[in-house]
Amino acid sequence: MLNERAKTLLKTLVERYIHEGEPVGSRSLSKFSGLDLSPATIRNVMVDLEEMGYVASPHTSAGRIPTAKGYRFFVDSLLVVQSLDIKEMSLLENQMHPDNPSRLINVASQMLSELTRFAGIVVTPKRSGGAVFRYIEFMALSEKRILLIMVTPEGDVQNRIIFTETSYNQSDLIEASNFLNQHYAGCALEEIRSRLQLELKQLRYDMTSLMSTAIEISSDVIRESSEAVVLAGEHKLLDVKDLSGNLTSLKKLFELFERKTKLLQLMELSRQAHGVKIFIGGESDVAALDEVSVVTAPYEIEGKVVGTVGVIGPRRMAYERVIPIVNITARLLTSGLSQN
Repeated sequence: MLNERAKTLLKTLVERYIHEGEPVGSRSLSKFSGLDLSPATIRNVMVDLEEMGYVASPHTSAGRIPTAKGYRFFVDSLLVVQSLDIKEMSLLENQMHPDNPSRLINVASQMLSELTRFAGIVVTPKRSGGAVFRYIEFMALSEKRILLIMVTPEGDVQNRIIFTETSYNQSDLIEASNFLNQHYAGCALEEIRSRLQLELKQLRYDMTSLMSTAIEISSDVIRESSEAVVLAGEHKLLDVKDLSGNLTSLKKLFELFERKTKLLQLMELSRQAHGVKIFIGGESDVAALDEVSVVTAPYEIEGKVVGTVGVIGPRRMAYERVIPIVNITARLLTSGLSQN
């Protein structure tokens, strides 16, 4: 347990290090802590904090910097979260219009990045395997190449190219799309598959083949996008002093962004949290994130948690400012998606 004097000095050290990015010495702690302590007393407290693992001494400086454990104690026990200023709040509200779910999610990730100057992330809602498509259209590209245009239940438009063994004219393709839209739009995948063989017998074989292929491709599209990560502003991390000096860590981080599987697992933990959750360095159990912090919050549709938003940045971030940005973005996303 830390006494009040140690807590005050640790809080001051973390705040000064976040602000200045340089190891903090006794003189700064004396000046900014508001405590009437001698330099010797401050140094003794720093030795105690270092022995307990809250701070560390870089070899090149007489000052100290917070460790991951120090940041954790600061965030959990000492942090005073700021309110978002009126200008930033207004910007968020004006940008996040509830007009289109996909656009809203993309704007959310962009605003998280823009306001924090770090990487913004949104995990999109899981799509059920029930409704496969809202609308399908076929368009002939060449003799045996057809463009499949599919509108998902969420309003997203997806395009895929189908290669066929049979040539179809445009009237065939119109007939096929009309049949699928009339009989199968909004139906569950299993229901469609069970009806396919029976109902498509009334059509000639080559049309049956085209429709079966279209249904399989449509279900693949839904599966591929059943849970996606929308990232914005990853390049901003290249300008972060604490990260740009370590090319190995940066490479691992950007590989994580590309693969996304581990990132999804981490964000999944945030679904179970009430409000903002913070992962500092190695707490994430993701090696690529050892040098960064991830601040996340879940968002809902009709009272059910369906995804998460977050910011990925250096451990030396202004948590008191990032936390409300993430929290309010999650609330606005909840509000916007619930209106659709």
